[in-house]
Amino acid sequence: MTQARLDSYSMARRAASELNAGEAVALGPGFPCLLPGETPVNNGVWFIADSGAVRYHVATGADADIAVDSGGGAAVILPGGAFTDVVDVAGMLRVGRVGTAILQPAQVSAQGDFVHWTTVATPGLFAPGSAVDLASGARRVVAIMPHNRPDGAPNIVDSIKLPVDGVRCVSMIITDIGVLSVGEQGLELREIAPGWTAEEVVALTGAPVTVSDELKEMTFGVPTLSPLDKVYTTGLDAVRDVPDGAVVNVDGFAGPGGMAHYLLTGLRDHGAKGLTMISNTAGIARVVNFGAPEGLVPIDHSILVENNQIAKSIASYPVSPSASRPSAFEEAYQRGEATLEVVPQGTLAERLRCGGAGVAAFYTATAAGTLLAEGKETRVIDGKEYVLELGIMADFCIMRGHKADTLGNVVYKGTSRNFNPVMATAAKVTIVEVDEIVEPGSLEPEEIVTPGIFVDRIVKRPDDFSPYL
Repeated sequence: MTQARLDSYSMARRAASELNAGEAVALGPGFPCLLPGETPVNNGVWFIADSGAVRYHVATGADADIAVDSGGGAAVILPGGAFTDVVDVAGMLRVGRVGTAILQPAQVSAQGDFVHWTTVATPGLFAPGSAVDLASGARRVVAIMPHNRPDGAPNIVDSIKLPVDGVRCVSMIITDIGVLSVGEQGLELREIAPGWTAEEVVALTGAPVTVSDELKEMTFGVPTLSPLDKVYTTGLDAVRDVPDGAVVNVDGFAGPGGMAHYLLTGLRDHGAKGLTMISNTAGIARVVNFGAPEGLVPIDHSILVENNQIAKSIASYPVSPSASRPSAFEEAYQRGEATLEVVPQGTLAERLRCGGAGVAAFYTATAAGTLLAEGKETRVIDGKEYVLELGIMADFCIMRGHKADTLGNVVYKGTSRNFNPVMATAAKVTIVEVDEIVEPGSLEPEEIVTPGIFVDRIVKRPDDFSPYL
């Protein structure tokens, strides 16, 4: 008698049990698209589709805000969900913000190589779609697939003869008869489907398999995961783990708008030394009063400089426009207490964008032939000289928003967004200060500028806090 194999929904439920609260999970087309429908609504997982849907569920006829998933199926954005674009989805993967990618290969090798089903479905063309991005960017790649082809040939093989879409990246394979792990020693059978034996699964696998001493039967319960608590009580609490020598993005343009004054004071009170500060200016709002009410002097980066915390500034406009009113950083630089790297404003924005998108470097014509290009690699493209600039990724980002929900989705007010959205993506830990914190669903998906995937901590600026000295 032939044993029953699991259906695709059961495989999806088994895969869903691997996910963690607050995790960003990218789903490829095919079986992975079933996962949202097999998990509780409003689960604390950020499902991401390459269509740009972020935090979504399977749609029904009564649902509004219809989107599409990675397979073109109808999806609904959940409270706290958002829309982004394919560029940002690829960036989330490349920079490592995606914890798990789940895809459906046609074949997986004993070394964890895979060829995607869409590649096999387009013989001679090889059209992997987003599979290559999923494979190279996520911290963990899980494959869900039939164990065998309709003709009985194995889908798990010793080596793949077709061009592969991912190299040594699959760490777990969930099939309709078992669960295998892929490690340095090859394949290990860890779970078997109900009614199957280890010997039967091994016999249907086209590569050597060891059987785990802890072999067990597959189960299909999906836990309910609560969202992570990102709200911190005070600004000082939110920055307390910034170490000496950290690289910190500090938002702001020139005046007080869009600057995280409350977090700046928290970082000053924390006292971490030897910081590299990445910002548009190095603190000139106080000396020019650009955008400040008459008679008031805004808090800016200068409070960190005066507290001897800044060792280096990477900035576009690091000095005061008035020689008679030098900024605190300008004076520290002249005393030899800090170093400076000047970057054109647009190049700084692009270096941050590339850092947040996992792009190592790019060529730009900006600054070619000037002092700012000295010592940098250049290349002539179509008869024009270009300068190679490196992407930037900071350790921390302190930034200012207008409103955020508890999941970390942020909206800004007017031009105060300035460098905030791009800096949020270009840091390992992003901390946002806002005027108001609301519940998920209070912000419309279309109005969210920075999705909560990029935000790790949220602080409400106290109502009685003054951003002025």
